[in-house]
Parts: sequence; C-alpha cells; structure tokens
Amino acid sequence: MLLQRNLIHIDTPQAQPGFLGDGHSARPLIQRNFTQSDPFILLMDDILDKKDDTPVGGPHPHAGFETVSLLIEGEMGEMKAGDFQMMTAGSGVIHTETIDRPTNLRLLQLWLNLPKENRWTQPRLQELSMEQVPHLSEIGVDIRLYSGTFADLTSPVQNYTPMILAEIILQPGVKTVHQLPANFNTFLYVLSGSIKVGESEIVLNRDQVGWLNLINTEEESQLTLVAGEEAVRLVLYGGKPTGDVIVSHGPFIAGSKEDIARLYDEYRQGKMQHIDSMEKESKVVI
Repeated sequence: MLLQRNLIHIDTPQAQPGFLGDGHSARPLIQRNFTQSDPFILLMDDILDKKDDTPVGGPHPHAGFETVSLLIEGEMGEMKAGDFQMMTAGSGVIHTETIDRPTNLRLLQLWLNLPKENRWTQPRLQELSMEQVPHLSEIGVDIRLYSGTFADLTSPVQNYTPMILAEIILQPGVKTVHQLPANFNTFLYVLSGSIKVGESEIVLNRDQVGWLNLINTEEESQLTLVAGEEAVRLVLYGGKPTGDVIVSHGPFIAGSKEDIARLYDEYRQGKMQHIDSMEKESKVVI
C-alpha cells in the first residue's frame, strides 16, 4: 500500500500593497522558514490592475536560484494566460519586467533554490506556451503539468532541482488520486473553490496554502483530492529538498555573505549579462 499524503499545516496569507503602485497587490504564499519549505524560497501571487501607460518595473539582477513564473490571467510581455517561464539565474543575470500599458493580470512567481553544485551554473531561460503544456482531460478532471512528472504526464522543462508544478481543476464532488515522490516537499494553493485533501479529508479553501507531510523515503506516495460543492482550481508545487543552507539578500541567493558581496560587486562592475543578450543555447522555447 502506498504511503498517504495529508495536510499538516495551513496558511491563509493576506494580500499586501505591491511595489508597482496603485492596482498592484502581492500575496506572499510561503510563510515558513527555508528549512521547512526547502527547495522553495518564496512565492508571490501578484495581481495587477493597471489603468494607465506609465511604465512600471524595469531591469534588475538575480543570481543563485531560479525564477519560476506561471501566468494565471492576462498578458505580460509575450506571455499570455497559461504560459510558463523558468529563468535559471545561476551565476548572475539581468532581466527586465516592464509593463507600460493598461493591463489586468495575475502571476505566480516562485524562487526555487538551486542545488549547491549548480548554484553558479550558466544562466538560461526556458519558455513553455500553454499550447505545449502536457494536458490531461478526463470527466471532471483537468490537469496541466508545467514541470516534472505527475498524473502520467511528463513536462519537457529541464530541472536542476527536481520539481512538480501542476494546475488542477476538478468539477464539484469529483475525486482524483495521483502519485508523487514521498520525499518531495509539497504544498497546494487554492485559486478558487475548496478541496478535501488526503485520507483525513481536511478542507483547504480559496486563498489558502496547505503543506503536506514529508516522508524521508525514495518511495512513491499517494495524494487524494476531492472537490467541494463547487469547481475547484488549485496549483500543486512539489520539490526535492536540497538540504542546503542559504543566505538571501535582495535579488541574490548564495551560500555565504561573502558570495553575496561578490555578486553585488559583479553587478556594479557590469559583469552580469542581460538575459536577452545571452547565447541562443541559453534560451529554450518549447
């Protein structure tokens, strides 16, 4: 019998005013410290209702981790709803997120830790359009898999840190059961509706984050989900912990304060390239 996964911790994070000004709210979804959330560093649910043409955002650096972006609603640059992007900042890179026209969007952006042996790897950008996302559609069940292997689907996205990212939509009362590695730190975020999770059938409601029990074994485990009285839409994140100690400062993740200082020096000295100017091999459109 497969090991069962159940909810052990629920957070109800509150939206806060975002740094892009009026119309921007940001909900910090990871409320746990990194030893509990490893390999996930932070995850923001950004909602932007921009009314004017004044540019917001701009170029900025990152290093030592990966940004994992899933556009839930609207458009942002060349991304449209359902599109996915993974940027491996690695040794250091500059990218630009500028919005210069009225728009209404919702973006989930994760900071994912890189294993120590890959922290300073060559930066790269992977883009996966919604049309190319592996998709399971059965009666009452709709799953899109952006990363990893789940629900008999496998994403073409390449990972340094083993990670599952799936969007799941269930119709009212529908039950679905799937396997995932028992040693993947896993949480669910409910976008709409409510869901009963695991054998204990603990309910997770809209805007709540629920963490599953983590089992230290290479075996597979089983996750049971049952939709509530209305359709539910949720996102599942699962990742293999790196076991690393990290130092976080501003836009950089490193293993020591000395590395943080070095990264700031490299950025100030203009040693970090913009992602748009990198070699074609570093950009993968799937």
